[in-house]
Amino acid sequence: MACFAVPAAVVIVTTAIGKKVPKKYHLNWLNSMLWGGVAMLAVEHIAHGEVVLYPPFLTASLPEVWPEMIKIGVPMTLIIFIIWGVMVAVAQAARKREKFAAV
Repeated sequence: MACFAVPAAVVIVTTAIGKKVPKKYHLNWLNSMLWGGVAMLAVEHIAHGEVVLYPPFLTASLPEVWPEMIKIGVPMTLIIFIIWGVMVAVAQAARKREKFAAV
């Protein structure tokens, strides 16, 4: 019901600090993955009637929402961070390889 709230909160923070993070970390990749996941999950939850477009927005109460956020939202966000970290590491290794090959 609200598993998308966790990556949504994270992407708001990462978007806000985006200009302070060096470009070599490709924060735009992370933000794109997080925003895409949030949009996809929000549409899916709206389509299934779990989220409505009028207050209180969620069709479940907080005691039902918190466990889903913890069990699904947090691991999903961590997996996105791991994938982003691997992507950044591969990009940096490729950049070093290009510099080494040019010498």
